[in-house]
Amino acid sequence: MPLTIWIKAGTSATALVLATAGVASADPAVEQPHAKAAVVTLRYDDSRAAGWEAAIAAGVASWNANVSNVRLVEAAPGGPAEIVIVATTGWPQATLGPVRPGRQVRVELGSQAVSDGYNKTRIAAHELGHSLGLPDTKPGPCSQLMSGSSAGTACTNSVPNATERSRVQSNYASAVAASALVDGRTLVDAP
Repeated sequence: MPLTIWIKAGTSATALVLATAGVASADPAVEQPHAKAAVVTLRYDDSRAAGWEAAIAAGVASWNANVSNVRLVEAAPGGPAEIVIVATTGWPQATLGPVRPGRQVRVELGSQAVSDGYNKTRIAAHELGHSLGLPDTKPGPCSQLMSGSSAGTACTNSVPNATERSRVQSNYASAVAASALVDGRTLVDAP
């Protein structure tokens, strides 16, 4: 075989290997060193939270817009849920997470806080923050969602700050974190 044919064959083989390698590295199923972390989906059941639907939807939207590796979605009617939300007449309270898929925490949205002038959306977002593993940061300014009632009744902020977002991201960042147990303490958010 003439030398030029060997060179062409070698060049074609090299091009084929390089092209195949390029396709393989672009495959999303192949783990890349800088691949995006998997999103943990947590279902919530608000079927027993009459009167709080709009506040819950706004609180969920706030968390979903501000963290990327955990997503809150409404559970199918009668289906399983990791976060069970109920309306009560007392003070808001919640089980401290972080909750994991297949486990369960409870959020109680208390009307006593609303009667005292606290914002419903802030209450819902704050209590969901407990489910995601954030404790209270009392006393604290209005800019801290987890400062809860200590920020006063004029505070309507329902958006987690950078530290709170980072902590939730960390809570759901890896398989090790995903296997951590729920704290299980109930945090009551009375002033």
